Amino acid sequence: MQAVLIVDDHEGFRLSAKRLLETEGYDVVGQASDGAEALAMARCLAPEVIVLDVHLPDTDGFTLAAELVELGARARVVLVSSHDASDFGPLVDQSAAVGFISKSELSGAALARLVDVRNEPE
Repeated sequence: MQAVLIVDDHEGFRLSAKRLLETEGYDVVGQASDGAEALAMARCLAPEVIVLDVHLPDTDGFTLAAELVELGARARVVLVSSHDASDFGPLVDQSAAVGFISKSELSGAALARLVDVRNEPE
């Protein structure tokens, strides 16, 4: 069971994602509503996966993904948004995240495809 941190400024999405992922075998260890809270929680909770919204009130997911890597977080970061990946051009591929899932397509299976152990950071 992989430990997951959900980072999104919309409480409704965080709660829905938590229920969905826990039903599908993930352990949601924390929820953060902004980048500062996410960094603090990543430090103390050491999640294996971070589901990270692209749009946050104090930063964006691309910047925060890079900060998490610089922090030394071993978590695999998966960006999420209500927009399609194509709306962000090359930013998703150039980011420190392992991939992108639109919020409407978030599922345990979609997450597993991106965070499979073969994609584990070195």
